[in-house]
Amino acid sequence: MAQPSSPDAGPAAAAQQTVLKVLLALSFSHLLNDTIQALLPAIYPLLKQTFRLSFTQIGLITLTNQATASLLQPVIGTYTDLRPKPYSLAIGMTFTLAGIVLLSQAGSFETILIAAVFIGTGSSVFHPEASRVAHMAAGGRHGFAQSLFQVGGNLGSSFGPLLAALIIVPRGQASILWFSLAALMGIAVLIKVGGWYSRNIFRIRKKSPPHAGPEGRPLSRRQVGFALAILLTLIFSKYFYLVSLTNYYTFFLINRFNLPVQKAQMALFLFMFSVAAGTIIGGPLGDRFGRKYVIWFSILGVAPFSLALPHVGLVPALVLTVFIGVILASAFSAIIVYAQELVPGKVGMIAGLFFGFAFGIGGIASATLGRLADRTSIGFVFEVCAFLPLIGLITAFLPNIEGARQRKAA
Repeated sequence: MAQPSSPDAGPAAAAQQTVLKVLLALSFSHLLNDTIQALLPAIYPLLKQTFRLSFTQIGLITLTNQATASLLQPVIGTYTDLRPKPYSLAIGMTFTLAGIVLLSQAGSFETILIAAVFIGTGSSVFHPEASRVAHMAAGGRHGFAQSLFQVGGNLGSSFGPLLAALIIVPRGQASILWFSLAALMGIAVLIKVGGWYSRNIFRIRKKSPPHAGPEGRPLSRRQVGFALAILLTLIFSKYFYLVSLTNYYTFFLINRFNLPVQKAQMALFLFMFSVAAGTIIGGPLGDRFGRKYVIWFSILGVAPFSLALPHVGLVPALVLTVFIGVILASAFSAIIVYAQELVPGKVGMIAGLFFGFAFGIGGIASATLGRLADRTSIGFVFEVCAFLPLIGLITAFLPNIEGARQRKAA
Protein backbone atom coordinates (compact mmCIF):
# COMPACT_ATOMS: atom_id res chain seq x y z
CA MET A 1 0.00 0.00 0.00
CA ALA A 2 1.42 3.36 -0.97
CA GLN A 3 2.00 5.82 1.84
CA PRO A 4 1.23 9.53 2.08
CA SER A 5 3.40 11.65 -0.12
CA SER A 6 6.40 13.51 1.26
CA PRO A 7 6.61 17.29 1.00
CA ASP A 8 9.41 16.92 -1.56
CA ALA A 9 7.40 14.77 -3.95
CA GLY A 10 6.11 16.48 -7.07
CA PRO A 11 2.36 17.12 -7.33
CA ALA A 12 1.90 14.65 -10.21
CA ALA A 13 3.68 11.84 -8.36
CA ALA A 14 1.92 12.63 -5.09
CA ALA A 15 -1.49 12.54 -6.75
CA GLN A 16 -0.86 8.91 -7.81
CA GLN A 17 -0.28 7.72 -4.24
CA THR A 18 -3.06 6.17 -2.17
CA VAL A 19 -3.25 8.02 1.16
CA LEU A 20 -4.53 5.27 3.40
CA LYS A 21 -4.70 7.29 6.61
CA VAL A 22 -7.07 9.81 4.99
CA LEU A 23 -9.26 7.01 3.59
CA LEU A 24 -9.41 5.38 7.02
CA ALA A 25 -10.32 8.70 8.65
CA LEU A 26 -13.10 9.19 6.09
CA SER A 27 -14.35 5.65 6.62
CA PHE A 28 -14.37 6.14 10.40
CA SER A 29 -16.20 9.46 10.17
CA HIS A 30 -18.66 7.84 7.74
CA LEU A 31 -19.22 5.13 10.35
CA LEU A 32 -20.02 7.76 12.97
CA ASN A 33 -22.25 9.75 10.62
CA ASP A 34 -24.27 6.78 9.43
CA THR A 35 -24.56 5.27 12.91
CA ILE A 36 -26.41 8.44 13.86
CA GLN A 37 -28.39 8.38 10.61
CA ALA A 38 -29.41 4.77 11.25
CA LEU A 39 -30.75 5.54 14.71
CA LEU A 40 -33.79 7.23 13.21
CA PRO A 41 -35.26 4.19 11.40
CA ALA A 42 -33.97 1.87 14.13
CA ILE A 43 -36.14 3.56 16.78
CA TYR A 44 -39.27 3.65 14.62
CA PRO A 45 -40.97 0.93 16.72
CA LEU A 46 -40.26 3.01 19.86
CA LEU A 47 -41.49 6.24 18.25
CA LYS A 48 -44.55 4.49 16.82
CA GLN A 49 -45.53 3.27 20.27
CA THR A 50 -44.63 6.46 22.17
CA PHE A 51 -46.32 8.92 19.81
CA ARG A 52 -48.95 6.49 18.42
CA LEU A 53 -47.81 7.00 14.85
CA SER A 54 -49.23 5.30 11.76
CA PHE A 55 -47.05 3.62 9.14
CA THR A 56 -47.77 6.62 6.93
CA GLN A 57 -46.30 8.98 9.55
CA ILE A 58 -43.27 6.68 9.90
CA GLY A 59 -42.77 6.96 6.17
CA LEU A 60 -43.09 10.76 6.34
CA ILE A 61 -40.25 10.97 8.87
CA THR A 62 -37.95 9.16 6.46
CA LEU A 63 -39.24 11.21 3.54
CA THR A 64 -38.47 14.45 5.40
CA ASN A 65 -34.99 13.30 6.36
CA GLN A 66 -34.01 11.92 2.99
CA ALA A 67 -35.71 14.53 0.83
CA THR A 68 -33.63 17.19 2.62
CA ALA A 69 -30.45 15.30 1.82
CA SER A 70 -31.62 14.49 -1.70
CA LEU A 71 -32.29 18.10 -2.71
CA LEU A 72 -29.19 19.58 -1.12
CA GLN A 73 -26.51 17.03 -2.06
CA PRO A 74 -26.31 17.74 -5.83
CA VAL A 75 -26.31 21.48 -5.13
CA ILE A 76 -23.51 21.21 -2.59
CA GLY A 77 -21.50 18.84 -4.81
CA THR A 78 -21.76 21.14 -7.82
CA TYR A 79 -20.87 24.23 -5.76
CA THR A 80 -17.79 22.66 -4.19
CA ASP A 81 -16.59 21.37 -7.59
CA LEU A 82 -16.16 25.07 -8.41
CA ARG A 83 -15.18 26.32 -4.95
CA PRO A 84 -13.67 23.60 -2.72
CA LYS A 85 -14.48 24.03 0.98
CA PRO A 86 -12.07 21.85 3.01
CA TYR A 87 -13.78 22.36 6.38
CA SER A 88 -17.35 21.90 5.17
CA LEU A 89 -17.26 18.27 6.34
CA ALA A 90 -16.95 19.34 9.98
CA ILE A 91 -19.73 21.89 9.48
CA GLY A 92 -22.01 19.18 8.10
CA MET A 93 -21.38 16.99 11.14
CA THR A 94 -22.36 19.94 13.33
CA PHE A 95 -25.83 19.90 11.73
CA THR A 96 -26.03 16.19 12.52
CA LEU A 97 -25.12 16.93 16.14
CA ALA A 98 -27.95 19.47 16.37
CA GLY A 99 -30.40 16.95 14.93
CA ILE A 100 -29.51 14.18 17.35
CA VAL A 101 -29.82 16.50 20.37
CA LEU A 102 -33.23 17.69 19.17
CA LEU A 103 -34.41 14.12 18.50
CA SER A 104 -33.53 13.09 22.06
CA GLN A 105 -35.77 15.86 23.44
CA ALA A 106 -38.61 15.76 20.88
CA GLY A 107 -42.07 15.85 22.40
CA SER A 108 -44.18 15.78 19.25
CA PHE A 109 -44.32 14.40 15.73
CA GLU A 110 -43.55 17.87 14.33
CA THR A 111 -40.37 18.16 16.42
CA ILE A 112 -39.24 14.75 15.18
CA LEU A 113 -39.65 16.04 11.61
CA ILE A 114 -37.48 19.10 12.40
CA ALA A 115 -34.79 16.84 13.89
CA ALA A 116 -34.96 14.72 10.73
CA VAL A 117 -34.31 17.88 8.65
CA PHE A 118 -31.15 18.70 10.65
CA ILE A 119 -29.84 15.14 10.36
CA GLY A 120 -30.60 15.14 6.62
CA THR A 121 -28.76 18.44 6.18
CA GLY A 122 -25.68 16.96 7.84
CA SER A 123 -25.71 14.08 5.38
CA SER A 124 -26.21 16.42 2.42
CA VAL A 125 -22.88 18.08 3.19
CA PHE A 126 -20.99 14.99 4.30
CA HIS A 127 -21.54 12.55 1.45
CA PRO A 128 -20.53 14.53 -1.67
CA GLU A 129 -17.59 16.20 0.04
CA ALA A 130 -16.30 13.02 1.69
CA SER A 131 -16.64 11.19 -1.63
CA ARG A 132 -14.53 13.91 -3.26
CA VAL A 133 -11.80 13.60 -0.62
CA ALA A 134 -11.82 9.81 -1.06
CA HIS A 135 -11.36 10.37 -4.80
CA MET A 136 -8.46 12.75 -4.08
CA ALA A 137 -6.76 10.23 -1.78
CA ALA A 138 -7.36 7.21 -4.05
CA GLY A 139 -4.17 7.46 -6.11
CA GLY A 140 -5.87 5.73 -9.05
CA ARG A 141 -7.48 2.97 -6.96
CA HIS A 142 -10.88 4.61 -7.09
CA GLY A 143 -12.98 1.50 -6.58
CA PHE A 144 -10.98 0.52 -3.50
CA ALA A 145 -11.12 4.08 -2.11
CA GLN A 146 -14.87 4.42 -2.65
CA SER A 147 -15.51 1.00 -1.08
CA LEU A 148 -13.33 1.73 1.94
CA PHE A 149 -15.13 5.04 2.43
CA GLN A 150 -18.53 3.45 1.87
CA VAL A 151 -17.97 0.46 4.15
CA GLY A 152 -17.65 2.79 7.12
CA GLY A 153 -21.14 4.07 6.39
CA ASN A 154 -22.51 0.56 6.00
CA LEU A 155 -20.95 -0.52 9.30
CA GLY A 156 -22.48 2.55 10.92
CA SER A 157 -25.85 1.66 9.43
CA SER A 158 -25.55 -1.82 10.92
CA PHE A 159 -24.47 -0.54 14.34
CA GLY A 160 -27.44 1.85 14.50
CA PRO A 161 -30.08 -0.88 15.04
CA LEU A 162 -27.77 -2.81 17.38
CA LEU A 163 -27.06 0.23 19.57
CA ALA A 164 -30.72 1.20 19.49
CA ALA A 165 -31.63 -2.25 20.80
CA LEU A 166 -28.96 -2.20 23.52
CA ILE A 167 -29.16 1.43 24.65
CA ILE A 168 -32.27 3.29 23.47
CA VAL A 169 -35.03 0.67 23.74
CA PRO A 170 -34.27 -0.22 27.40
CA ARG A 171 -33.62 3.40 28.50
CA GLY A 172 -36.01 5.41 26.36
CA GLN A 173 -35.86 8.34 23.97
CA ALA A 174 -33.71 10.62 26.17
CA SER A 175 -30.78 8.18 25.91
CA ILE A 176 -30.39 9.19 22.25
CA LEU A 177 -28.43 12.15 23.63
CA TRP A 178 -25.47 9.85 24.33
CA PHE A 179 -24.91 9.64 20.58
CA SER A 180 -24.00 13.32 20.48
CA LEU A 181 -20.57 12.11 21.64
CA ALA A 182 -20.20 10.27 18.31
CA ALA A 183 -21.01 13.49 16.43
CA LEU A 184 -18.44 15.44 18.47
CA MET A 185 -15.81 12.80 17.72
CA GLY A 186 -16.70 13.01 14.03
CA ILE A 187 -16.27 16.79 14.05
CA ALA A 188 -12.77 16.41 15.54
CA VAL A 189 -11.73 13.83 12.91
CA LEU A 190 -13.16 15.87 10.04
CA ILE A 191 -11.30 19.01 11.10
CA LYS A 192 -8.09 17.00 10.65
CA VAL A 193 -9.28 15.72 7.27
CA GLY A 194 -10.12 19.30 6.28
CA GLY A 195 -6.52 20.30 7.01
CA TRP A 196 -5.20 17.59 4.67
CA TYR A 197 -7.76 18.58 2.05
CA SER A 198 -6.63 22.23 2.12
CA ARG A 199 -2.98 21.18 1.65
CA ASN A 200 -3.75 18.81 -1.23
CA ILE A 201 -6.09 20.77 -3.50
CA PHE A 202 -3.72 19.93 -6.38
CA ARG A 203 -5.00 16.33 -6.25
CA ILE A 204 -8.41 17.37 -7.60
CA ARG A 205 -8.48 16.15 -11.19
CA LYS A 206 -9.42 18.80 -13.69
CA LYS A 207 -11.94 18.12 -16.41
CA SER A 208 -10.56 15.75 -19.04
CA PRO A 209 -11.88 14.21 -22.26
CA PRO A 210 -14.75 11.72 -21.81
CA HIS A 211 -14.04 8.00 -21.90
CA ALA A 212 -14.10 6.09 -25.14
CA GLY A 213 -16.75 3.52 -25.92
CA PRO A 214 -16.16 -0.06 -27.07
CA GLU A 215 -15.16 1.10 -30.58
CA GLY A 216 -12.53 3.48 -29.22
CA ARG A 217 -14.42 6.67 -30.08
CA PRO A 218 -15.26 9.18 -27.31
CA LEU A 219 -18.77 8.82 -25.97
CA SER A 220 -21.13 11.53 -27.13
CA ARG A 221 -23.00 13.74 -24.68
CA ARG A 222 -26.16 11.79 -25.51
CA GLN A 223 -24.47 8.45 -24.81
CA VAL A 224 -23.15 9.73 -21.49
CA GLY A 225 -26.60 11.02 -20.55
CA PHE A 226 -28.19 7.68 -21.50
CA ALA A 227 -25.63 5.78 -19.40
CA LEU A 228 -26.25 8.06 -16.41
CA ALA A 229 -30.00 7.52 -16.78
CA ILE A 230 -29.47 3.74 -16.65
CA LEU A 231 -27.29 4.07 -13.56
CA LEU A 232 -29.91 6.22 -11.84
CA THR A 233 -32.58 3.65 -12.70
CA LEU A 234 -30.41 0.97 -11.10
CA ILE A 235 -30.07 3.16 -8.01
CA PHE A 236 -33.88 3.40 -7.96
CA SER A 237 -34.17 -0.40 -8.03
CA LYS A 238 -31.48 -0.92 -5.40
CA TYR A 239 -32.66 1.68 -2.91
CA PHE A 240 -36.39 1.10 -3.24
CA TYR A 241 -35.78 -2.53 -2.35
CA LEU A 242 -33.18 -1.66 0.30
CA VAL A 243 -35.64 0.65 2.07
CA SER A 244 -38.19 -2.15 2.30
CA LEU A 245 -35.64 -3.99 4.43
CA THR A 246 -33.99 -1.18 6.42
CA ASN A 247 -37.30 0.47 7.39
CA TYR A 248 -39.82 -2.39 7.47
CA TYR A 249 -37.85 -5.61 8.00
CA THR A 250 -38.30 -5.38 11.78
CA PHE A 251 -42.07 -4.97 11.36
CA PHE A 252 -42.09 -7.91 8.91
CA LEU A 253 -40.35 -10.16 11.45
CA ILE A 254 -42.55 -8.95 14.33
CA ASN A 255 -45.79 -9.43 12.39
CA ARG A 256 -44.95 -12.72 10.70
CA PHE A 257 -42.87 -14.52 13.35
CA ASN A 258 -43.97 -12.72 16.56
CA LEU A 259 -40.40 -11.69 17.37
CA PRO A 260 -39.91 -9.16 20.18
CA VAL A 261 -38.58 -5.73 19.13
CA GLN A 262 -35.02 -6.32 20.37
CA LYS A 263 -34.64 -9.62 18.50
CA ALA A 264 -36.05 -8.06 15.34
CA GLN A 265 -33.50 -5.25 15.63
CA MET A 266 -30.73 -7.82 16.05
CA ALA A 267 -31.89 -9.40 12.80
CA LEU A 268 -31.77 -5.97 11.15
CA PHE A 269 -28.21 -5.59 12.46
CA LEU A 270 -27.30 -8.91 10.82
CA PHE A 271 -28.67 -7.68 7.50
CA MET A 272 -26.93 -4.31 7.73
CA PHE A 273 -23.64 -5.97 8.66
CA SER A 274 -23.91 -8.12 5.54
CA VAL A 275 -24.43 -4.90 3.55
CA ALA A 276 -21.12 -3.62 4.97
CA ALA A 277 -19.36 -6.83 3.93
CA GLY A 278 -20.71 -6.57 0.39
CA THR A 279 -19.58 -2.97 0.07
CA ILE A 280 -15.90 -3.67 0.76
CA ILE A 281 -15.98 -6.50 -1.79
CA GLY A 282 -17.56 -4.56 -4.67
CA GLY A 283 -15.03 -1.75 -5.15
CA PRO A 284 -11.85 -3.84 -5.53
CA LEU A 285 -13.69 -6.30 -7.81
CA GLY A 286 -14.69 -3.36 -10.00
CA ASP A 287 -11.04 -2.18 -10.13
CA ARG A 288 -9.97 -5.69 -11.12
CA PHE A 289 -12.66 -6.94 -13.52
CA GLY A 290 -14.62 -3.87 -14.60
CA ARG A 291 -17.45 -2.08 -12.87
CA LYS A 292 -20.16 -3.10 -15.35
CA TYR A 293 -19.78 -6.75 -14.41
CA VAL A 294 -20.02 -5.98 -10.70
CA ILE A 295 -23.19 -3.96 -11.34
CA TRP A 296 -24.67 -6.85 -13.35
CA PHE A 297 -24.03 -9.32 -10.54
CA SER A 298 -25.09 -7.03 -7.72
CA ILE A 299 -28.48 -5.81 -8.93
CA LEU A 300 -29.77 -8.77 -10.91
CA GLY A 301 -28.12 -11.40 -8.68
CA VAL A 302 -30.34 -10.46 -5.74
CA ALA A 303 -33.55 -11.47 -7.56
CA PRO A 304 -33.66 -15.22 -6.67
CA PHE A 305 -33.22 -14.41 -2.98
CA SER A 306 -35.65 -11.49 -2.89
CA LEU A 307 -38.35 -13.54 -4.62
CA ALA A 308 -37.98 -16.35 -2.06
CA LEU A 309 -37.83 -14.16 1.07
CA PRO A 310 -41.59 -13.55 1.64
CA HIS A 311 -42.38 -17.28 1.47
CA VAL A 312 -39.89 -18.94 3.86
CA GLY A 313 -39.58 -19.52 7.60
CA LEU A 314 -37.62 -17.48 10.12
CA VAL A 315 -34.20 -19.13 9.85
CA PRO A 316 -34.21 -19.28 6.01
CA ALA A 317 -35.34 -15.63 5.97
CA LEU A 318 -32.36 -14.61 8.09
CA VAL A 319 -30.01 -16.54 5.80
CA LEU A 320 -31.55 -15.06 2.65
CA THR A 321 -31.18 -11.50 3.94
CA VAL A 322 -27.46 -12.10 4.51
CA PHE A 323 -27.05 -13.07 0.85
CA ILE A 324 -29.24 -10.16 -0.23
CA GLY A 325 -27.17 -7.70 1.81
CA VAL A 326 -23.79 -8.90 0.54
CA ILE A 327 -24.80 -9.05 -3.13
CA LEU A 328 -26.88 -5.87 -3.26
CA ALA A 329 -24.30 -3.70 -1.50
CA SER A 330 -21.48 -4.51 -3.89
CA ALA A 331 -23.04 -2.28 -6.57
CA PHE A 332 -23.02 1.21 -5.09
CA SER A 333 -19.26 1.86 -5.13
CA ALA A 334 -19.06 0.49 -8.68
CA ILE A 335 -21.96 2.69 -9.83
CA ILE A 336 -20.48 5.86 -8.28
CA VAL A 337 -17.00 5.33 -9.74
CA TYR A 338 -18.42 4.30 -13.13
CA ALA A 339 -20.44 7.54 -13.22
CA GLN A 340 -17.45 9.64 -12.12
CA GLU A 341 -15.42 8.13 -14.96
CA LEU A 342 -18.21 8.94 -17.41
CA VAL A 343 -18.02 12.62 -16.38
CA PRO A 344 -14.38 13.35 -15.44
CA GLY A 345 -13.65 16.43 -13.36
CA LYS A 346 -17.14 16.52 -11.79
CA VAL A 347 -16.55 14.28 -8.78
CA GLY A 348 -18.60 16.35 -6.32
CA MET A 349 -21.49 16.86 -8.70
CA ILE A 350 -21.72 13.15 -9.54
CA ALA A 351 -21.38 12.08 -5.90
CA GLY A 352 -24.00 14.63 -4.87
CA LEU A 353 -26.33 13.57 -7.68
CA PHE A 354 -26.13 9.85 -6.90
CA PHE A 355 -26.11 10.10 -3.11
CA GLY A 356 -28.90 12.68 -3.31
CA PHE A 357 -30.94 10.55 -5.69
CA ALA A 358 -30.42 7.52 -3.45
CA PHE A 359 -31.61 9.49 -0.41
CA GLY A 360 -34.58 10.88 -2.34
CA ILE A 361 -35.62 7.46 -3.58
CA GLY A 362 -35.22 6.14 -0.06
CA GLY A 363 -37.56 8.81 1.29
CA ILE A 364 -40.17 8.33 -1.43
CA ALA A 365 -39.95 4.57 -1.05
CA SER A 366 -40.41 4.77 2.71
CA ALA A 367 -43.50 6.96 2.45
CA THR A 368 -44.94 4.88 -0.42
CA LEU A 369 -44.32 1.54 1.26
CA GLY A 370 -45.66 2.84 4.58
CA ARG A 371 -48.87 3.88 2.88
CA LEU A 372 -49.08 0.52 1.09
CA ALA A 373 -48.52 -1.31 4.39
CA ASP A 374 -51.35 0.65 6.02
CA ARG A 375 -53.69 -0.25 3.17
CA THR A 376 -52.63 -3.90 2.81
CA SER A 377 -50.01 -5.60 4.99
CA ILE A 378 -46.25 -5.71 5.57
CA GLY A 379 -46.16 -9.17 3.95
CA PHE A 380 -47.73 -7.79 0.77
CA VAL A 381 -45.12 -5.00 0.68
CA PHE A 382 -42.31 -7.58 0.66
CA GLU A 383 -44.01 -9.64 -2.04
CA VAL A 384 -44.26 -6.60 -4.34
CA CYS A 385 -40.72 -5.34 -3.67
CA ALA A 386 -39.25 -8.78 -4.38
CA PHE A 387 -39.51 -8.08 -8.13
CA LEU A 388 -37.53 -4.82 -8.09
CA PRO A 389 -34.06 -6.40 -8.58
CA LEU A 390 -35.21 -7.68 -12.00
CA ILE A 391 -34.77 -4.08 -13.20
CA GLY A 392 -31.05 -4.93 -13.18
CA LEU A 393 -31.52 -6.43 -16.65
CA ILE A 394 -31.05 -2.93 -18.12
CA THR A 395 -27.36 -3.09 -17.15
CA ALA A 396 -26.92 -4.73 -20.56
CA PHE A 397 -27.31 -1.28 -22.17
CA LEU A 398 -24.37 0.31 -20.32
CA PRO A 399 -21.29 1.03 -22.49
CA ASN A 400 -18.25 -1.02 -21.49
CA ILE A 401 -15.92 1.93 -20.87
CA GLU A 402 -13.27 0.17 -18.81
CA GLY A 403 -13.83 -3.56 -18.45
CA ALA A 404 -11.70 -4.63 -21.38
CA ARG A 405 -8.94 -2.15 -20.54
CA GLN A 406 -8.77 -3.31 -16.93
CA ARG A 407 -8.61 -7.00 -17.83
CA LYS A 408 -5.79 -6.28 -20.27
CA ALA A 409 -3.85 -4.32 -17.64
CA ALA A 410 -4.31 -6.93 -14.92
